[in-house]
Amino acid sequence: MTEPERQKPLYRAVIEYDGSDFLGFQIQAEGRTVQGELEQALHRLCQQEVRVAGSGRTDAGVHASGQVIAFRVDWMHPIGDLHRGLNALLPTDLSVSTLDLAPANFHPRFSAVARWYRYQIGQWPGHSPLRSRYAWELDPDLNVAAMAAAGERLIGTHNFAAFGQPPQGENTVRQVINVRWHSQPPYLLFDIIANAFLRRMVRTLVATLVWVGQGRITVADFEALLKSRDRSLAAPPAPPQGLCLMAVTYPPDHIIIERQINQDSPAAVPLSD
Repeated sequence: MTEPERQKPLYRAVIEYDGSDFLGFQIQAEGRTVQGELEQALHRLCQQEVRVAGSGRTDAGVHASGQVIAFRVDWMHPIGDLHRGLNALLPTDLSVSTLDLAPANFHPRFSAVARWYRYQIGQWPGHSPLRSRYAWELDPDLNVAAMAAAGERLIGTHNFAAFGQPPQGENTVRQVINVRWHSQPPYLLFDIIANAFLRRMVRTLVATLVWVGQGRITVADFEALLKSRDRSLAAPPAPPQGLCLMAVTYPPDHIIIERQINQDSPAAVPLSD
């Protein structure tokens, strides 16, 4: 980053998107991405080249209601005009929920202390074309108690190499703060909070916990799989459309996210019954 770039004000925003038609958050040489749409809108509005940083690189098809971004731009008008102008230029499957000025040392990824993901399993007869856009359709005959018991083994600091790959480097150790399975018929929801996640970690955990619920492996098998650090032993990742990045928190309010997960909050998508 050049010195003039550092002098531009730093803005922070919470964004929401339906990931169905995106190739993920991170910009790519070809294809539609969340970062790409944001940078195009900022360029049109501000007449400047703007680079957007995000708190996490959600995969293709993954949704977000609480993705956090930051960008530097010279804007000489009220911040409310920047907020409204951005939303006027963004596509209908992407919007800015909140926008404010950030501290000079803020970074949406490196400043974060916790991230909350939710995965939705849909349990209804047959196929629902609308609801399946935001859920993994599965037979309702799952042993949720066994899935919850296996999920409790994840809490704490572990090497999660069996469930994902690091986004960079070789460190596969992460701290899981809280895990919860709970039912909001016709949805079965999996909430997980951690300091950070490996690539495809949540989707792989969900799919392997479903194995437990189907009786394909036991709780003890799941715990042994975690300790094995062998990715080949875990299930293939669950479908992306069931996953939503719910929230990212930063000091000093990191405790808020733990309160939220222990409440029966509404499902992450508007089509929930």
